[in-house]
Amino acid sequence: MDAPYAKLEPLEPGIARVLASNPSAFTYTGTQTYLVGAGEVAVIDPGPDLPEHVEALIEAIAGRPVAAIMCTHTHRDHSPAARPLADATGAPIVGCAPLALETVGPRADAAFDGDYRADQVLEDGEWVDVDGRRLTAVATPGHTSNHLCFADEAAGAVFTGDHVMGWSTTVVVPPDGDMAAYMASLDRLQRRDDRIYYPAHGPPVTNPRQHVRGFIGHRKQRERQILSLLEQRARTIPEIVADAYPGLDRRLVTAAGGSVLAHLLDLEARGLVVCQGETWNRAA
Repeated sequence: MDAPYAKLEPLEPGIARVLASNPSAFTYTGTQTYLVGAGEVAVIDPGPDLPEHVEALIEAIAGRPVAAIMCTHTHRDHSPAARPLADATGAPIVGCAPLALETVGPRADAAFDGDYRADQVLEDGEWVDVDGRRLTAVATPGHTSNHLCFADEAAGAVFTGDHVMGWSTTVVVPPDGDMAAYMASLDRLQRRDDRIYYPAHGPPVTNPRQHVRGFIGHRKQRERQILSLLEQRARTIPEIVADAYPGLDRRLVTAAGGSVLAHLLDLEARGLVVCQGETWNRAA
């Protein structure tokens, strides 16, 4: 079925989405921008600065007051449309802190949005009131250090950005991606009692605790796999990727290498592995 790009899709009372036409190996069918509220709205993850997407958002807002344009993090598939949308509506840009890192070589996922500027940075536990709802920031570093989720506590809904997606685990790539922080953030969500997650990519998650538990189990299994490979002999990251991800789509090799590095840095900090040049081994 074709993705319904640039169309407003109601999901439940007071929550609707508009899908951006930026499909890829890392965005699935594209970035989902959410409109929360009825008479007044908040826009969550405005998405890429594509003219047809921005125009679709303005049409979906339909002249209603916009309380805030809220960004979970500053990858280019999430925040660049915030500025043209703010210019069109007069709404403030609210949410994550600015963050733009340069990396050596090609990125596995989206690059950072170096033009992002927030009118208000939300700290963990701070909120925006919109149309009788309260959207509370939940700090979830890991995918990026500035990542926030936004919880509609009364509705039991959490807008999870890239921290928990509906189709795949997220990319965790150093230097900013941090596996220990990502696991701690998953654990934090696991201890909540939410009804539904609305991720930026993929379908809604209707079994949040079970879904997050599966992600935690997946990462722990990958950690055990890496340790087992290093028990056999020392390996470089490309060798670990080749052994741990047989038959991997070539488009995902860079991301897998970043994920392996994130695991290795976490294991190194815990004293379980050591690095010698480009080679990793089990700690003595």
